[in-house]
Amino acid sequence: MNDRTLVAPAAQPVATEPFEPPGGLLVWIVIVVETLTFGAGLVTFAVSRRDEPAVFAAGRAALHQPLALANTFVLLTGGWLMANALASLRAGRAKGAERWILAASASGALFLVLKSVEWAEKLRHGLGLHHDSFFTYYWLLTGFHFLHVAVAVVILLGLYRGIRRGRYTAADHLDVESGGAFWHMCDLIWLLVYPTVYLLGGAS
Repeated sequence: MNDRTLVAPAAQPVATEPFEPPGGLLVWIVIVVETLTFGAGLVTFAVSRRDEPAVFAAGRAALHQPLALANTFVLLTGGWLMANALASLRAGRAKGAERWILAASASGALFLVLKSVEWAEKLRHGLGLHHDSFFTYYWLLTGFHFLHVAVAVVILLGLYRGIRRGRYTAADHLDVESGGAFWHMCDLIWLLVYPTVYLLGGAS
C-alpha cells in the first residue's frame, strides 16, 4: 500500500469575518461619540444644578411637563415604528416597510413640532438662552437633540424613498440598519435628557 494514501489532507483554515454591528461600524462610532458628548453636557448640567439649586428649581418649574412627557411617548413610538420597518424589510415585505418607516418619519416630525411649540412658549415668557444658567443648558441640550432628530427625519425619508424604488431589499438593507441605529440613538439621548432636565432639574 502506498504510504501517501494514509496521509489525511491538511485542514484548510476556516475564514472568519470580523464582527460588524448592525448598520456598520462607522455609524456606531458616531453613536458613541454623540452619546458621550451629550453625557458630558448632562454631567455639567448636574454639577451646575448642585451649585445653583434655587435657579434650577425655578427653571424646572417653568417647563411644560405634560408636553415633554407627550414628546417622550412620541419619540419612543417612533423607535418602535422604525424597528417594525426594519423587521418588515428583512422579511421581504417592502410595502410594509414603506408604511412603517413613513410613520416613523411622521413621529419624528411631530416631535419637532411639539418641541417648537414648547420653545415658542418659553420665548414668549422671556426664557431665552441667556435668561439664566438653567435655560442656557436647557436650550443647548434640547436644541442639539432637536438637530439630531431633524437629521434623522431627513435620513428616514431618504430611506423610505429608497425602499419605494427597490433600492433596499431583504438582501441589501445595510443603509436602513444604519438609519435605524441613528434613530434609536435619538431615543437613547432623549431618555437621558428628559429626566435630567425635566424631572431632576430642581433637586438640591
